[in-house]
Amino acid sequence: MKNLYILLLIIVTSISCNSSKQTIQKEATANLIENDTIKISGPNLEYDIIIIEPGFNYWLKSVAKPEGYYNQSYLENKNTFYVSEWNNRVNQPSRHSQNLYEMAINYQSGTDYGYEVNYKLYNYFIYFQNTYKQNLLGGRVPIN
Repeated sequence: MKNLYILLLIIVTSISCNSSKQTIQKEATANLIENDTIKISGPNLEYDIIIIEPGFNYWLKSVAKPEGYYNQSYLENKNTFYVSEWNNRVNQPSRHSQNLYEMAINYQSGTDYGYEVNYKLYNYFIYFQNTYKQNLLGGRVPIN
């Protein structure tokens, strides 16, 4: 009988540990989804990027390639093309949804925005294309 009580205690303890672990993971996921505004700025940064998009913060932390995966020149090159096409679509509201392309992006080729700004902007374009089934460059959209 004593062994039955010990076995029952072990089972109840393991079940209670697993349920709290799931609750913590659900809370962490909810916080990532809830905090959908990403702003990069600081005393040493001359440029800001603000991304307000439901689910992007979670996607960036869970799906996107990690920082350092791409080099800065690759990101700058891709961002130049993505921004150009994005701004073309903003300026053609009769051809492209104003709900998707609301405002132009002020991104100047040749300006050093730093790695973090370029990384988050590039990943936003990937997220945007995969989420809204858009293709900004006409080629294959990276899935990440």
